[in-house]
Amino acid sequence: MSRTIQFAKAGGPDVLEFVETTIPAPGPSEVRIRVKAIGINRAESMWRNDKYIEPVSYPAGLGYEAAGIVDAVGENVRDFRQGDEVNLIPSFSMNQYHTYGEVILAPDYAVVRQPKSLNFTQAASIWMMFVTAYGALVEDAKVGKGDFVIIPAASSSVGLAAIQIANYAGASAIALTRTADKKPQLLDAGAAHVVVTGEQDFVAEIRRITGGNGVRVVFDPVGGPNFAKLVSLLSFQGIAFIYGALSEEPTTIPVLDMIAKLATVKAHNIWGTSGDEKRRKAAVEYVLKGFESGALKPVIDRVFAFDDMREVHRYLESNGQFGKVVVTV
Repeated sequence: MSRTIQFAKAGGPDVLEFVETTIPAPGPSEVRIRVKAIGINRAESMWRNDKYIEPVSYPAGLGYEAAGIVDAVGENVRDFRQGDEVNLIPSFSMNQYHTYGEVILAPDYAVVRQPKSLNFTQAASIWMMFVTAYGALVEDAKVGKGDFVIIPAASSSVGLAAIQIANYAGASAIALTRTADKKPQLLDAGAAHVVVTGEQDFVAEIRRITGGNGVRVVFDPVGGPNFAKLVSLLSFQGIAFIYGALSEEPTTIPVLDMIAKLATVKAHNIWGTSGDEKRRKAAVEYVLKGFESGALKPVIDRVFAFDDMREVHRYLESNGQFGKVVVTV
């Protein structure tokens, strides 16, 4: 028997329930993993509220990331065996697989070997944040030397990964934060510039930073009324990625600015990269090289125990964290 976390209806953290289940033997191309740590993502809060990019089928499990030890492998699994230390890359529907459990099943294509330099807690934190940022900034926009990248909600796990990825690629990160409290941390995290949106005219400040030339890339998880201002800051043929909807207000775009600059507004999520075998492999290799060189590092805000998962979700939704929230099992 193993404990897993499920919910039978949409709602707040209190809908999460611990359920004793029998984990079956892995089927063809499946891996069974004894979980040591779980990475927590905003997507799981949205999933719990049934406000995610696909509808929830109840009763539902949840979770995209985990680190642990292979317990058993199914038929046709060739790359892993019992005892291997592994991680999961988000590349499946939570209606099919989930990671909030003591022992879980996963499709073999989502399993990667754990980086040797990281422990389970660190490894559970890295793949959603770094692959999401890599897919937009490196794979798609191909940022490099001389490029400016605006990163709103920069203290989120993906925001911090984007700062590191931009630096690794040779670009300069302009981190946005609502209050000055996190400015020193963001500078320490590698941001070339930090703009405090609650205290500064961020449009004027970014124009000053870029010498009036604008930025080539915006990487935004917020949307809402500020998105049009961010798009207006793009340079000629710049690109604005939107990969979240943290703002509950309508998101508009400045059409004439876009036409004048031949700018692109593009939706982004991790699946474009992690859902394709060739692109997923390239992303893993890029991130691993970044860790080996020291250019990329996990940023963990707080570690909770598995029994405290409801409190974990309350903390996640307080929006006060700097980096990743991880749960140990």
